Order: sequence, then C-alpha cells, then structure tokens
Amino acid sequence: MIKITFPDKSIREYENETTASTIAASISPSLRKKCVAAKLNGEIYDLARPILADASLELITNDNPDAMPVLNHSCAHLMAQAIKRLYPDAKFGVGPAIEEGFYYDFDTEEKVTDEDLVHIEKMMTKIASEALDMTRKEVTREEAQALFQDDEYKLALIDAIEEGQLITIYAQGEFADLCAGGHVTNTKEIKFFKLLTVAGAYWRGDSKNKMLTRIYGYAAFSKAELEAYLDILKARKERDHKKLGKELEIFYMNPLSGQGFPILLPNGATIRKQITKYVTEIEEDYGFQHVFTPVIGSSELYKTSGHWDHYRDDMFIPMNMDGEELVLRPMSCPHHMMIYASKMRSYRDLPVRLAEEVIQHRYEASGALTGLERVRAMTLTDAHLFVRPDQIKTEFAHCLKMIHQAIEDFGIEVDYYSLSLRDPDDKEKYFDDDAMWNTAETMLAEVLEANDVDFVRMPGEAAFYGPKLDIQIKTALGHELTLSTIQLDFLLPERFDLTYIDENGEKVRPVVIHRGFISTYERLLAYLIELYKGAFPMWLAPTQVTIIPVNNNFHSDYANEIVSLLKKHRIRFNLDNREEKLGYKIRESQTKKVPMLIVLGDKEVEDQTITVRRYGQEETQTLNLATFVSTILEEIANKSR
Repeated sequence: MIKITFPDKSIREYENETTASTIAASISPSLRKKCVAAKLNGEIYDLARPILADASLELITNDNPDAMPVLNHSCAHLMAQAIKRLYPDAKFGVGPAIEEGFYYDFDTEEKVTDEDLVHIEKMMTKIASEALDMTRKEVTREEAQALFQDDEYKLALIDAIEEGQLITIYAQGEFADLCAGGHVTNTKEIKFFKLLTVAGAYWRGDSKNKMLTRIYGYAAFSKAELEAYLDILKARKERDHKKLGKELEIFYMNPLSGQGFPILLPNGATIRKQITKYVTEIEEDYGFQHVFTPVIGSSELYKTSGHWDHYRDDMFIPMNMDGEELVLRPMSCPHHMMIYASKMRSYRDLPVRLAEEVIQHRYEASGALTGLERVRAMTLTDAHLFVRPDQIKTEFAHCLKMIHQAIEDFGIEVDYYSLSLRDPDDKEKYFDDDAMWNTAETMLAEVLEANDVDFVRMPGEAAFYGPKLDIQIKTALGHELTLSTIQLDFLLPERFDLTYIDENGEKVRPVVIHRGFISTYERLLAYLIELYKGAFPMWLAPTQVTIIPVNNNFHSDYANEIVSLLKKHRIRFNLDNREEKLGYKIRESQTKKVPMLIVLGDKEVEDQTITVRRYGQEETQTLNLATFVSTILEEIANKSR
C-alpha cells in the first residue's frame, strides 16, 4: 500500500502503482474532471503516471496557476506535431511553456510566416480532436539517439544530458518529443489556443548558430479566458512604443542608418533633453561630479579592465590607425578608473562620485534588436563611486534613495528587486576572498532591509568581482527589463592599481560602486512611451500647449501675445494658425496627445482670458493668463502626472 499525504495533512492509503487520476476520481468524479496534473513532493507530476512510493500529493485543478504551464507546455507539443505533419522535414529545438503561453523553435526548408499560422492552428484542432494519449516513457541514451537520429537539434540536446541523468520522452500518436514533462493526459484536453507570432531565434541563443523559426502561442482552459488574454494583447499593442513612436514622430528607423541605430526626431529629442536635464540636476543634488570621456578607447584599456576577455564578442570590430588599435566604448568604467588614478587621493577625499552621460556601443545580434528597447548605440548616465570600506553601506543607501526618487518622479512601477550573490562553492568564477564576499553581501542585504525593500536572493548570479542589486521592471507589453543596478566591485581597483592614503599614511585600495541609474535613455524612452500610452505628463511632453485661433484675421494678435509669454517661461507650444477647419485642428492636437489645448475666439480676446481643454477631457476651463502659466509651471516643477 502507498500512503498519500494531502496538503490538509490528511492521509489515505492506495494500492501500489496508483495514479493521481485514480486518486482524484476516488475523491470526486467532478474533481477528476477539473484536474490537470498533480504535485508529487513538490514536483509537477502527470495524472496518469504511476505513483511508486509514499508521497505528499497536491492535485492541480484548472483554476490553479500551476495548471497553466502544464496546459501550455502540452499545447507546444500539439503545435510541434501539427508542424511536423504540415512540414515533414521539420526539426525541432526546444518548446517550453513561458510566463505567458509557449513557443517552439524549429528548422524547416520552407519559410513559415504569420499567414501560415491559421493552417497550423487548423491542424492542431484536428489532432486535438483525435484524442491522442500523451504518454511518458523512460529511455536509455542509445534509444533516444536512435529515435531522433534524423534531428541534429534533438541529438545535441541529448548529448548535453549528463551521464546517469534520467531521459524521458512524451509521445502522442505518431509524434514523440524529448521532454521532462509534465503534460495533460490527452490532446482532447487542449481546446482553446491561439498562435500569435512568428519570430526568429538563434539555436541555443548564440548568434554564431543557425537562425531557427520560433512560433509563440497561448492556451487557456476556456474560450472566455482566451478571449480575455487576446484583449490584453490588443490593448498592449496600442501601447507598443514602436507603433506610438512612429505615430507621434518620436523616433525613426531606417536600415540606411544601420540596424540598431534609431534616429530621434525633434519630439524624441525634446523628451530626451528633459530626461538629461532631470538626471543632471538630481546627480548634482546627490553630490556627483560630472565628467566627459572619449567614445573610443584603446584595446589596451579594455584589456587592462578585463572587458576585452569577457565582452569582446559584444564589441565592435577594432580600428587600427597609426599603429594603435582603437575600439568603440562598450562601457565607461575603464575611463572613470583612469580619472580616479589621475592624482593621489586621501581617505578624506572619499567618497569620490563620478557621473557621465555616455554613449556606448555593443554589437547586439540583429535578431535581438527591438525598437528602442535593444539597440547597438545607447546613451545612459553611468556613475562610479570610489569609497572606503566603511562607506559602502552609506553610499549604497545613497544610490538607492536617488533611484527611488527617480522611480517616483517618472511614475515607474518596479516589478521586483534582485540581489545577485556568489556561489561560495565556485572558486573559479568568483574573486577568491570569502571575508570580502560575506561582508559585502551582508551589507547590501542590510541596506535593503533597512529601507523596507523586499528582494529576491539570486545565488550564483553575481559578477566575478562583487554582488549587485538589480531593479527589474516590466513594460506594458510584458517585457522584463533592468532599470537600475548598484554593483560592488573589488576587482577594477586591483587591475588599475587604485589607491588612497589612509589615516595611518598607508596606501590602501578603494572599493568601486557601479551605479546604473535609470537604464539607457533609449530603453527608458521606450518604457515611458508605453507607460503613458504616448500621453506624456506636462514636464516631459514634446509640445505642452497647442494654441488655435478661431479666426487668424481677428485673433492672431492675441495669440502672439500668448506665444511671447510662453516663450518667456520656456513653455513648449505649437501655434496652429493654418487655414484649416477648427474641428480638424482640435482633433489633430488630440491625436498628438498634447497636454493642453487653447482655443481663442472673440470672448477670449475681449476678456483677455483663455479657454483650456486638457488632453483626454471634454470639459473646458476659462483662466486668466497668469493663472494658466503658473498652473503649467507648477505641474512641471512637481513632475505632476
């Protein structure tokens, strides 16, 4: 007999080799109908898989969040089977469930496009109706290799499995897939799904490998759930920064300027200038000194820093001139190390806080380039703090406070905080100083706890030279991005022989804190476009006020008076005195999402007032000029949203 312990601590006995499906049916037939899978000792377990030993069991019903990955993983297999029927030469990479849905990578001679998705969906529906059992089988390495002998991608995956590790396959009808599970019991359980997009993905994520076709999809347990998700996707699409960036004339992409090199148009440049102004002022408020360094450095500089060995594949090809090898800057750290080293420092001089608005170049794979989110030339405010060990905690908190202020001012929503730590058992990957690591990691955790920051510890995710905090955000389209980073570095001071004179007159090494403030300006702009849906708050809006005279012959003089006043206060405006219909000009201002619209008619001229309508509102408000200007200036000063 097998004893099963349920989550409520109750215990029941079942015959040997029973299944979760049998257990669910014995409790309630209606419960069995709702069950998708089970958790056995905390691991996902197929309903039809025999239970061979005493265990703790949790039945996963279709209203449990754990059920969605099982359904979507199963749907990925269903799609792969449909692809194999339609494209017999297809070979398959990996096909996992992801946070929202699933994807599968495959290789076929015939090009597959978005137009082909409907045909694949029809075949998936047909296979689902065939009610094929999805069965698990344990196989030897030799059996797996024989089964997938014509698929080099599966063979590579098999080769990567460690000796002695269990190998399993899942089969449904004529189709079999290398997989660890879990899955639904039968294809008939996969009823509601939608294939979304066709994309490209390098095999194993390496740009040196072949580009495979990737299809994304989503499966749900009901038609209503699927339609609700598709509505979310539609709403997200309306926020897509690539779509809005074009409509609002914020940025422009043209292959002639090079892939991954967006051009900011006047509206985009104006927003960028406001970001730069904000960053410069807040850094000055927090005691940073601004520097300027070249966009090009010698290869020797990056060899000294270690970037040459670790990031060379992501750097642009070196240029050889006058016997010197030069490279476009991938990061500003080495230049800032040299600034610190340019003179002798005392312990009284520290902390030294250096910040710079830098342009960096990284050779991102063409398949990874995405609008403004992922580019090859990026601008950011990069900072490095040179501190004594006793200042680490204070300066880390100082940086965190600064970032939190920016998050509040821009209206950014944090997804989670990630504290990257070392793996203490890995002596090769990490700088070998146990005392340093223990002290540094404890300090960072204490600062986060003191600031009531919930964070996730990520062992093994730290850089070689020190622990770091990453602040993660999600775009309106669901993309996860790193907004800010605070990184401790004990290695670069060694590589550049950085020192200061301590209170005993001895030379000692400073600690470097890398501070990434608010991501790259390009990525931040993409995020903000989607966050605000293109309707920027007053302080960031490219045009803050549109002025429309009802009749140019009678109202233009007053319009010009207002223009002079707005210019005086550096309020950004557009005087729309074109010979167009009033309704057309009002609609255009709304389309461009200008925060304030002024319409000037006879009454406004006579009373020396203005009639104002805010973007997105129907009602209007009549104000005198002084009140109007002070309202705008107050919103700008307060970063009002």
